[in-house]
Amino acid sequence: MPQDTGTHALVGFVGLLRLGNCVMGALGALLAALICAGPEQLPDYTVEVALSMLIVMMFTGAGNALNDYFDREVDRVAHPERPIPLGLVSPRSALVLSIVLFSFTVVASMFVNLWCFVIVVTSMFFMVAYEMLLKAEGLAGNLTISWLTGALFLFGGAAVDSMDIAWILAALAFLATLGREIVKDVQDIEGDRGSRTTLPMRLGTKNAGFVASAAFVGAVALSPVPYLCELLSVWYIPVVAVADAMFIYCATVHFADPKKGQKVAKLAMLVALMSFLLGGVL
Repeated sequence: MPQDTGTHALVGFVGLLRLGNCVMGALGALLAALICAGPEQLPDYTVEVALSMLIVMMFTGAGNALNDYFDREVDRVAHPERPIPLGLVSPRSALVLSIVLFSFTVVASMFVNLWCFVIVVTSMFFMVAYEMLLKAEGLAGNLTISWLTGALFLFGGAAVDSMDIAWILAALAFLATLGREIVKDVQDIEGDRGSRTTLPMRLGTKNAGFVASAAFVGAVALSPVPYLCELLSVWYIPVVAVADAMFIYCATVHFADPKKGQKVAKLAMLVALMSFLLGGVL
């Protein structure tokens, strides 16, 4: 099939971006901005929030294209439906698309504020380092993914000049994601042998599990801070208590059932996000 020509190329480029992920990332930035600024102040930052959502969409698309470029050989077997294995887009075109989109995000972030620029540049560095070096390094890769998750909420807060809540939300997202990523590595330990050196391989599944549990418990320990600092309303308390209970459950159940542990952790992260939303807007 000819590469990078006409309709095939367009379909391939859209496939590289994974628009669903891009839209979800943009909604995450909007939600973070709403939590940090509150519903009354958010309209004052309409331009900044709209631009930040566009930046997140471009950054996510750039990261997806970069991932497809570096994973092109693996995808021939694991994901043959993706654009590069199908021959819709050449690897070089995927790399160029990624570079162009990353460049646009850096330039666009300058028009928001300095914090947004710093977060974009730092996240881009980590994204490239992850694809080139850290993906196979276990804990380093886990830390990178956790940073990128937390950075989304930092970015949303930075767009509305409200970093107090953003730092706490990002830290909670970082710790919860780190715990979940380690549990996933415990679950996938046999399949990862020979391709990655994960934390469970280095420390053993039990010791790696203790690290994951410490991350979950760290998230729970940090959760009262927004209310104690009077950054969120009392509506935050009952919902975050549910999230905390779920994280504590994750910290124990994953030893016996890693699959269940990481799934509950994902749900707990959603409940925690809802607690921030309720505490920020009510």
